[in-house]
Amino acid sequence: MSKNRSGAPITGAKDSLNNATSRLPHTPTPVRGFSCVGKNPIIEFKKLINIMDRLRGPGGCPWDKHQTHESLIKYLFEESLELQTAIRNQDLENIKEELGDILLQVVFHSRIASETGCFNIADVISEINKKLIRRHPHVFGKKKLKNSAQVIKQWKKIKALEKKNKIK
Repeated sequence: MSKNRSGAPITGAKDSLNNATSRLPHTPTPVRGFSCVGKNPIIEFKKLINIMDRLRGPGGCPWDKHQTHESLIKYLFEESLELQTAIRNQDLENIKEELGDILLQVVFHSRIASETGCFNIADVISEINKKLIRRHPHVFGKKKLKNSAQVIKQWKKIKALEKKNKIK
């Protein structure tokens, strides 16, 4: 059972992270429009990490090396707006491009944080994995929900509890 920082159990999180992830498929099941045929996402993600390391590292790009969390805020906002426009226009190629730009922002901020020892991209991914499992006890635990309205109500309840207990 998952626990908050003070050791109290988290309501709704029935399975541990390991138990929940052990039930995940090892090979992604292709979903209409979401197949990874052709390119390995893990390899492509590693390439992105390596590119960012080179951009911020010795001999890298002066502009990229100069950026901070604060200086990148405007770009994150701009990329989010561009993604919204692409979605509204149902422009799948542009959606792909803008999602890449937002992913770059996540990797960029993670790299900046890693340079000061705060956290790295693996920590970011680990946090979202744990959060998704905690907030979906109806999928990764024994709780049963019948519809989206129940899911939203449960999500809000778990999120409020997490904020109250400052769960990590």
